[in-house]
Amino acid sequence: MTEILLECREIVKVFPGVRALDGVGLRLTGGSVHALLGENGAGKSTLIKVLTGVHPPDSGRITWRGDEIHLRSPLDATRAGIGVVHQERNLIPGFSVAENITLQNPPSHRGLVDREAMNAPALRCLAELGLDLDPHQVVRELSVAQQQLVEIAKALHTQSEVLLLDEPTASLSPQEAERLFDVVRRLTARGTCVVFVSHKLEEVFEICDTVTVLRDGRSVLESAPLAGHTHEDVVDLMVGRAHTATEMRPRTPDRTAAPVLVLDRISTADGHRDISLTVRPGEIVGLYGLVGAGRSELVKAVLGLGRVTGGEIRVHGRPVRIASPRQALHELGIGYLTENRKEEGVFLDQPIHRNITVTVWRKLAKALGFVSAAEERAVARDLVERLGIRVSGLDQNAGDLSGGNQQKLSLAKWLAADTRLLIVDEPTVGVDVRTKHGFHELLWELARGGLPILLISSDLTEMITLADRVLVMADHRVRGEVDNDRDYERMSGRIIRIIHDRALSAVNTAGTVNTATTVTTERDAE
Repeated sequence: MTEILLECREIVKVFPGVRALDGVGLRLTGGSVHALLGENGAGKSTLIKVLTGVHPPDSGRITWRGDEIHLRSPLDATRAGIGVVHQERNLIPGFSVAENITLQNPPSHRGLVDREAMNAPALRCLAELGLDLDPHQVVRELSVAQQQLVEIAKALHTQSEVLLLDEPTASLSPQEAERLFDVVRRLTARGTCVVFVSHKLEEVFEICDTVTVLRDGRSVLESAPLAGHTHEDVVDLMVGRAHTATEMRPRTPDRTAAPVLVLDRISTADGHRDISLTVRPGEIVGLYGLVGAGRSELVKAVLGLGRVTGGEIRVHGRPVRIASPRQALHELGIGYLTENRKEEGVFLDQPIHRNITVTVWRKLAKALGFVSAAEERAVARDLVERLGIRVSGLDQNAGDLSGGNQQKLSLAKWLAADTRLLIVDEPTVGVDVRTKHGFHELLWELARGGLPILLISSDLTEMITLADRVLVMADHRVRGEVDNDRDYERMSGRIIRIIHDRALSAVNTAGTVNTATTVTTERDAE
């Protein structure tokens, strides 16, 4: 019989006004991958914090190999053999790769940290991940995906017998995710239990053996074999009812309307060349591509966060040069919903009403620059109700909201400013099924009301659900464009074929063709 490493019984955790965990149970066995699932706000993050010593439970019992333990700090959890990789990176940017990996247990000599001795254990952990990095390299110089893998290497260094992975593939390419899964399989082969928290159900069914589902702070499925459950079974357990997609109202943008945004043969310092696109009123135009395709970098360059080196940007028919997102908003009415909601999208330590109205303080300001608190709250209250943001009150800090509600909050500030063009970058990364669908409905209805939207997403299902036209990018070029008829099988086939066929063609002919990219149309793909 497989050994039970860790067991939770009747765990309760209460915060002011919220019963975050209400009698949760969990049983983890060695050599298994255990899925911990639930919607945003279901209690997953709180349970992880209880298991890692951040929050002590108010009642209940935690046992390790049958003996009761009390986790009063993260150090207690580490010593017990519990490691964690959080969704938000927890690295020290100015430290080297080796210093970050060995931070919790650095090698020392005569009472002093031995930096050279850090390299051997760091390299061993990196090798387990198949990651070829210089242990001396400073972490801030790494890509997001590389930093995520360093986080996992850091957890490996503690030789955890239970390893909690919270949305570990959110910043990884499919190839990097597959490498991670290989590492997970090697860990379980030697007896480690890996707890896998993810909203990507296809990954859950690929890698996991057992599953616990939380809903509203309770265990609705506890430590059960995953075999025999379908995707729909799991979704039904998460949302508490049979899950069926709501039919969205018809929306047909006017292809003859004057464009709100035109990019005409744009080149950037990041390597984009001859990028052209248009976005018209009521239209959702998608930018799709694999990690590293240059989609986010293109948008940031257009908004003044990077450097445009050639071509022309036109907004409402007028050539413009945009120096900053602030100028884009106040002079041109362009809102930018960033992919990094934690660091760029919301002010985590500020209340709901201030997050929503930050874009309209100029409008609300009275004499001497004072902002009317009553007007600020009225604007915030209206948008909280309109977007269905779940809050305890307008004074609640944004950092206390779930990921999905933080994303809605980020959208609310742009709607408060009467945005005339919305750029949305990876809007539903890390949110649950129901929240994702609700966000899709919000964007659809905004477009239906005439708002033009430029959508960046790595989620192909999301792209085909929402976009009217999909521009496919690879290697900082637009490789093709597809008119979307929302037949998933047909559209996904065309899009993936453009990515792989055109990228391969570009590699094979590098140096022998003009740098301008020949765009594949929907007819070419057929």
